Amino acid sequence: MTLQSDILDSPTPKCVLGVAAHADDLEYMAGGSMAKWAAEGADVYVLILTAGENGTDDAAVDPEQLRAIRQQEQKAAADILGIKKVFFADYGDGSLEPTMDVKRSIARVIRTVRPDTIITWDPTMKYCAPRRFVNHPDHIASGEAALAAVFPLCRDPLALPELLRDEKLEPCDVGTVLLFNFENPNCFVDITNTLSTKVKARDAHASQKQFASDAPTDITTVAKDFGQLAGTKYAEAFVRIDID
Repeated sequence: MTLQSDILDSPTPKCVLGVAAHADDLEYMAGGSMAKWAAEGADVYVLILTAGENGTDDAAVDPEQLRAIRQQEQKAAADILGIKKVFFADYGDGSLEPTMDVKRSIARVIRTVRPDTIITWDPTMKYCAPRRFVNHPDHIASGEAALAAVFPLCRDPLALPELLRDEKLEPCDVGTVLLFNFENPNCFVDITNTLSTKVKARDAHASQKQFASDAPTDITTVAKDFGQLAGTKYAEAFVRIDID
């Protein structure tokens, strides 16, 4: 797999919003990039769509207790990365759908923080055979809903009129979308200086360590693989879409 001739320039955003299904999604997929941009002065925000109450293999765990634990873990991880604020939508874990209500929740946050860059799951990445990885349906739904929120729901003045009428949230344009995709990236971010921060943030999600063996590969291995494609030691990879 050689992508050198196709690599788009690494973005230098001023305001970033990461939209993901679960606490820990963004740390695993984009934690190094978010830490890098925050250290460079960007305002970085996170929106977590589900409560994460089913994220355990222990049937004796109280779902409401786990929900609270995962929110605290996400806040701790955000502090490590330099995230400005975490938003929680609290939809059901494992049952997320790209409904208009979910799209509205994402659009509300976009219109509130007005990012130039959105990071989210690629809804077309349903599996990655080389990494023995089947994507979670919540991930797919979160990506589909986020893309719809970016266009047309945030941009068009007559879309979601209640946000403007009742909450005074003006329409806005998002210039760049970065999608997580293991197989077809066209954009890489050098995270050589922030890989250790990424690992610390991921480790803040202590309730999820039970699933380490289910991950497609180790965080450092993934970063090294993408670094080889990008011509650097460690990197994160995205599908970059610059919107006219």
